[in-house]
Amino acid sequence: MNSKFKKYSKEFGKKEKVLNYTCQTYQLSRPNKVGAVMALIRECQPKLFEEWQKYYFEKAATDGKIPVKITNETLKELGERLYVKIKEIVIPEWTTAFNQLTQQDCIDYIFNLTINRTYDGFIREKSVITDNLAKLFQQIKFEESDPELDHAGDIDYLGWVGNKASVFKSSL
Repeated sequence: MNSKFKKYSKEFGKKEKVLNYTCQTYQLSRPNKVGAVMALIRECQPKLFEEWQKYYFEKAATDGKIPVKITNETLKELGERLYVKIKEIVIPEWTTAFNQLTQQDCIDYIFNLTINRTYDGFIREKSVITDNLAKLFQQIKFEESDPELDHAGDIDYLGWVGNKASVFKSSL
């Protein structure tokens, strides 16, 4: 980030990992809880932080069958739920996991992550292309991307229509 911009985000230090993990695990920052935040800020195009905050609380609603207006109280309640999840579920589960963790678990995990999960992901990715997309879009020739392209931009496949290529980014 350019240093000439004032940063509004609060630093949480080492607590950030736990907060982020729990928030994601229990989906407390999903559009059905806090609204379509990125869509709202792009719609707003604020020049000032205060402009964004005002706009958010005027326009934000949960993304669901019956949208509910988001208020400061809504965010406070989500924060309280996050705290309860951490204290009542995450800390006890992690404490147990930390106490039971062995060196062999770590060795097995690295092997499993590197070999087994890579293979599972590779097969699933190929299936998406060959069993689904290639059959749906027969006019497109799919080919695996170069490792450099995959590494630089998470581009797994190129789809060719004639001599024009499009990219396919897998989130598998």
